[in-house]
Amino acid sequence: MPFAAAGDAMLVTPFSTAAPGPALPPPWRFATLPGIKNHTRYTLVNDGQSVVLRADAAASMASIVHPLKLDAGRFPIVSWRWKISNVLRNADIRTKAGDDFPARVYVLFDYDTSKLPVIQRMKLAIARKRYGADVPTAALCYVWDGKAAAGTSAWSAYSDRVRMIVVEGGSGNLDRWRSEERDVVADFRAAFGEDPPEVSGVAIVSDTDNTGESATAMFGDISFRAAPK
Repeated sequence: MPFAAAGDAMLVTPFSTAAPGPALPPPWRFATLPGIKNHTRYTLVNDGQSVVLRADAAASMASIVHPLKLDAGRFPIVSWRWKISNVLRNADIRTKAGDDFPARVYVLFDYDTSKLPVIQRMKLAIARKRYGADVPTAALCYVWDGKAAAGTSAWSAYSDRVRMIVVEGGSGNLDRWRSEERDVVADFRAAFGEDPPEVSGVAIVSDTDNTGESATAMFGDISFRAAPK
C-alpha cells in the first residue's frame, strides 16, 4: 500500500520496517534529471534499533519519490526526522550555483495547471521538457541549510513554483537526529496565497551537484496527521 491509515494519521511507506540494503520499499522509487552524471546513492541502513534511509552525495544529485493521494486539509501536519554529518561550505539558497542541500524533504501538490498564468504554464512546460515530468506544479521544499537561519523562506532559484523553507540552519546539530513538524496548509497559504490542493507525493533529496561538495544524511519515516483539535 502507498501509505497506511491509523486513526488521524497517515504513515508514508516506512523505512523502519524494511530490510537494510539498496532495495527501497515500494512505491518509493529512485529519480534523477536528464544531464545529471553523478547520482546520489540511497541505501537502507541500521541506525540504533531502527532502519533508516542513508543518502551519500558526492558532487551528485538524485531523489527518491513516493506518490500519494492525500487530502491536505484532513492531514495537514507532516512529520519526519533527519540528521546530517556536514553542511555545505558553498551552498547559497539564493542562487542556482549554490542550490545544494545535504537534506531536503519535498511535499508535492496536484495543482491544476489551468489555473496558472500563461507565462508560468510556458515556463513549466519548458522545465518539464528539459528536466522531466517530475518537475512539480507546486511544492514545498523543507531544507537543512548550513548558512540560512531556520525560518528563512524563499523561492527556489530554479522555480517560482517551489517554496524553500529552512527548517534547520547551521552546524550546531550535526550528527544528531532532529524531529521536525510542519503545517503544510499554513505553509502553502503563506507561499502561494491560497489553500493547497491534494498532496500528490513526497520526495527526499540530498544534492551537491552545483557546489561539487559531499554530504551524508539520514532520514527516518515520514507521516501526515490531523491538526490538533
